Amino acid sequence: MNEQKVTIQEIAEMAGVSKSTVSRYLNRGYISEEKAERIRAVIEKTGYKANFFAKRLKMKESKLVGIVLPRIDSVTVGKLLTGIGRILEPRGYQGLLLSSQLKTEKELACIQSLAQQGVDGIIVDSIGITDRHVKLTENLGLPIVFTGQQHNGVHWLKLDDYAAGRLMGAYLRQMGHEHAVFLGVSERDKAVGRDRKQGFLDAFAEGREGSRPARVDFLETGFDFLSAYSRGPELEREKDGGATVVVCATDNISLGVLRYFHERRIRVPEEISVTGFGGYDVSAVVYPALTTIQFDYDLVGMKTAQLLLNVISGVDEPLGDLPLHLIERESVKRIGSDESLPIESYHALA
Repeated sequence: MNEQKVTIQEIAEMAGVSKSTVSRYLNRGYISEEKAERIRAVIEKTGYKANFFAKRLKMKESKLVGIVLPRIDSVTVGKLLTGIGRILEPRGYQGLLLSSQLKTEKELACIQSLAQQGVDGIIVDSIGITDRHVKLTENLGLPIVFTGQQHNGVHWLKLDDYAAGRLMGAYLRQMGHEHAVFLGVSERDKAVGRDRKQGFLDAFAEGREGSRPARVDFLETGFDFLSAYSRGPELEREKDGGATVVVCATDNISLGVLRYFHERRIRVPEEISVTGFGGYDVSAVVYPALTTIQFDYDLVGMKTAQLLLNVISGVDEPLGDLPLHLIERESVKRIGSDESLPIESYHALA
């Protein structure tokens, strides 16, 4: 059908909805996902979609940016929002915040809801980018940038979780550790649950095949303090079985482990070492102070916001690297040294 002759009434009839429902969809008002999908299908079939979005580009900006967060009660989320605000606020943008509550379906619904509210773009701190995310992004025709995860089908920016894992693995290898427990999250989280863990495993085991192979045992936990604390009895058994270090996927997980060991009078690092990822401020003041990989979440937020503005304005420019730093404190004991890996090399891996 020729897009010049398609009317809203015809779109409504083909989709089996009212004309007012189509108008709400085009103006990003609320309608059900089922009706929105039917209207989208008709618009794509008729070519009206391109015509509509050409008109939309001529409309005045709303100066609103949608932000989808996995959770609100998180140190990293607070720092991420601070960085986003540093870029958006001076340019007159306001943020609309929604939480996915660590659920994929909720994350998709939040994106849809924000798009219907007429935002100029959306930032998604994602728990995992699926093909459904890619399809939704394409169908909405709205500037959307994902952070925390990556996928070739969308705009994204994230820390290098694999490199962070390698950084920690190389460091602990240099410190003489051979048997580690990696206390991580589900691999449904590809960045933290899979890439960070794999980077650690690759560097920790590197060059140690043969008479002294590295051993890494895996335990799964949630992101929260109490979930990590509840794995304490299993970690205690791992210690008794010869493990010399617990590598926690985040600093928050580390805090739960440290609390359990403190209550059981298990001395860190004398009896077992503990490390984390994140570099939270609290990690420097707990006892013992935590050895961790420090991430600059404020910078991540700033660069993510700048990427969104670039996408909105059609600018393509490099944003620079996101640095990683190993912060060596009191929670790791040297129990030997792998002389085949010079002490400087683990810093170079970032």
